[in-house]
Amino acid sequence: MEEFSLGGHEFIELHSLLKVMGLCDSGGRAKLVISEGRVTVDGNVELRKRCKIRDDHVVEYEGHKIVVKL
Repeated sequence: MEEFSLGGHEFIELHSLLKVMGLCDSGGRAKLVISEGRVTVDGNVELRKRCKIRDDHVVEYEGHKIVVKL
Protein backbone atom coordinates (compact mmCIF):
# COMPACT_ATOMS: atom_id res chain seq x y z
CA MET A 1 0.00 0.00 0.00
CA GLU A 2 1.33 3.41 -0.97
CA GLU A 3 0.45 6.73 0.61
CA PHE A 4 -0.06 10.07 -1.12
CA SER A 5 -0.04 13.35 0.81
CA LEU A 6 -2.31 16.13 -0.37
CA GLY A 7 0.23 18.58 1.05
CA GLY A 8 -2.38 20.91 2.47
CA HIS A 9 -4.59 20.89 -0.62
CA GLU A 10 -8.25 19.90 -0.33
CA PHE A 11 -8.16 17.31 -3.15
CA ILE A 12 -6.36 15.98 -6.23
CA GLU A 13 -8.13 14.94 -9.43
CA LEU A 14 -8.06 11.19 -10.07
CA HIS A 15 -6.22 11.36 -13.39
CA SER A 16 -3.57 13.62 -11.83
CA LEU A 17 -3.06 11.22 -8.93
CA LEU A 18 -2.36 8.31 -11.28
CA LYS A 19 0.18 10.40 -13.18
CA VAL A 20 1.89 11.85 -10.08
CA MET A 21 2.21 8.40 -8.52
CA GLY A 22 3.85 7.08 -11.69
CA LEU A 23 1.11 4.56 -12.45
CA CYS A 24 0.46 6.17 -15.84
CA ASP A 25 3.08 7.85 -18.00
CA SER A 26 0.76 10.70 -19.02
CA GLY A 27 -2.49 12.37 -18.10
CA GLY A 28 -4.00 11.12 -21.35
CA ARG A 29 -3.13 7.52 -20.46
CA ALA A 30 -4.61 8.01 -16.98
CA LYS A 31 -7.85 9.34 -18.47
CA LEU A 32 -8.02 6.33 -20.80
CA VAL A 33 -7.64 3.69 -18.08
CA ILE A 34 -10.22 5.51 -15.93
CA SER A 35 -12.72 5.62 -18.80
CA GLU A 36 -12.16 1.88 -19.34
CA GLY A 37 -13.30 1.21 -15.76
CA ARG A 38 -9.92 -0.05 -14.57
CA VAL A 39 -9.66 2.24 -11.51
CA THR A 40 -11.57 2.01 -8.25
CA VAL A 41 -12.07 4.58 -5.50
CA ASP A 42 -13.06 3.16 -2.13
CA GLY A 43 -13.84 -0.17 -3.81
CA ASN A 44 -16.16 1.24 -6.49
CA VAL A 45 -15.32 1.61 -10.17
CA GLU A 46 -14.82 5.30 -10.91
CA LEU A 47 -15.36 6.58 -14.46
CA ARG A 48 -15.01 10.32 -13.76
CA LYS A 49 -11.53 11.44 -14.80
CA ARG A 50 -11.71 14.59 -12.70
CA CYS A 51 -13.17 12.89 -9.63
CA LYS A 52 -11.94 14.78 -6.56
CA ILE A 53 -9.84 12.47 -4.41
CA ARG A 54 -9.79 13.64 -0.80
CA ASP A 55 -8.35 12.62 2.56
CA ASP A 56 -8.82 8.91 3.40
CA HIS A 57 -9.89 7.86 -0.11
CA VAL A 58 -8.34 4.61 -1.33
CA VAL A 59 -7.54 4.37 -5.05
CA GLU A 60 -6.69 1.04 -6.70
CA TYR A 61 -5.24 0.40 -10.14
CA GLU A 62 -3.45 -2.68 -11.48
CA GLY A 63 -2.64 -4.09 -8.07
CA HIS A 64 -1.51 -0.76 -6.62
CA LYS A 65 -3.40 0.64 -3.66
CA ILE A 66 -2.96 4.31 -2.77
CA VAL A 67 -4.25 5.81 0.46
CA VAL A 68 -4.67 9.58 0.28
CA LYS A 69 -3.88 11.63 3.37
CA LEU A 70 -3.89 15.32 4.22
